[in-house]
Amino acid sequence: MAGPEHVAIIMDGNGRWANARSMPRAFGHKAGVEAVRRTVRAAPRFGIRHLTLYAFSSENWSRPPDEVRDLLGLLRLYIHRDLSELAANGVCVRVIGGREGLQPDLLDLIERAEQRTRGNVRLNLNIAFNYGSRDEILRAAQKLVDQARQSPDCDRRLTSADITAALDTAGLPDPDLIIRTSGEMRLSNFLLWQAAYSEFVFLDCMWPDFDEAELVRALEEYGRRERRYGAVATARDAAL
Repeated sequence: MAGPEHVAIIMDGNGRWANARSMPRAFGHKAGVEAVRRTVRAAPRFGIRHLTLYAFSSENWSRPPDEVRDLLGLLRLYIHRDLSELAANGVCVRVIGGREGLQPDLLDLIERAEQRTRGNVRLNLNIAFNYGSRDEILRAAQKLVDQARQSPDCDRRLTSADITAALDTAGLPDPDLIIRTSGEMRLSNFLLWQAAYSEFVFLDCMWPDFDEAELVRALEEYGRRERRYGAVATARDAAL
């Protein structure tokens, strides 16, 4: 099987990685940013054209205020420090998730990053920030309702393509492969619509330890899969 075009990663385990070293959780989040850098740099070498990283969920606001502040600060720092490198290396940055209520300086930073890298085509880096899939689907449904109210063709039945086009990920292919680190085996409200036929690989390593070798391990596991999209692929399968 050809390698995945779109890889999405649930970056899990920063806090446990720090706790295992008797360090504060912020130490794990900082180490996690280094894993982001390694992964973004490595992805194009393996033919990955779209990389989606689950950076901050809409549920993460319920974490202790100090940890939320640290996470927001790290996003700011990552964009400030890495934007020039991302732009020079052909990376197109896109932030998915709800933007209502975000601090003005953070909104400005996100918009500047997207604007500066908009024409790049080597890698599409999608950062899921303030993102929750149920919220995304709800916002998409509301968008379609609003459009229907303003349309003379309001009796037309919706299609799955309509919903796909209204999601934050509009224009992106669905993820071929979703990786989750830390050994947990759940989606945690990530790309629920888009993951209908994705392959899943769950790794035991914590996110700060994720490197090119772990990426290769996940890609090799993906290569052993047979993607059927609900169909029967071989005569042997038909006999089962």
